[in-house]
Amino acid sequence: MSEPKILRATDIDARTGSSYPEPFASRMGKADWRALGDAFGLTQYGVNLETLQPGAQSALRHWHTLADEFVYLLEGELVLRMNEGEITMTSGTCVGFKAGAPNGHHLVNRSDRPARFLVVGTRAPGDVGFYPDDDLLWCRNENGRYPAHKDGRPYWLPGGQPKPDG
Repeated sequence: MSEPKILRATDIDARTGSSYPEPFASRMGKADWRALGDAFGLTQYGVNLETLQPGAQSALRHWHTLADEFVYLLEGELVLRMNEGEITMTSGTCVGFKAGAPNGHHLVNRSDRPARFLVVGTRAPGDVGFYPDDDLLWCRNENGRYPAHKDGRPYWLPGGQPKPDG
């Protein structure tokens, strides 16, 4: 049996930018994330360490058909926006979202300091992310993830480039 790989989270490259197509990507603000689970080759669930700068948001408000999500706030203060309203989260608090529960949610940094959190989510084949406020679905098939309009037209397909006409 081989020794487990032990890494410092800060040794994993931070990614910036957004995977959303425009006009959504430019609304996200300044953030970075480290794909901790990917560094270990995990395939059943994703584990990301994310940092949101003041004014940034974690995602567009969304929910998943087949994927559970869990968030643990390590540092700072974030506003959790959901269907039912808003709740302020502080360091040491956590929240979970069960697959199939249509409670659109995301985190917004309205403070004047960066906020860091850990997010864990299952990578269920066939999962669809619904975005109640936007013309967007996030789909997963055997080739990967891709964004689509609510009528099913893809913005682009896995491995493809963004379509210029959206």
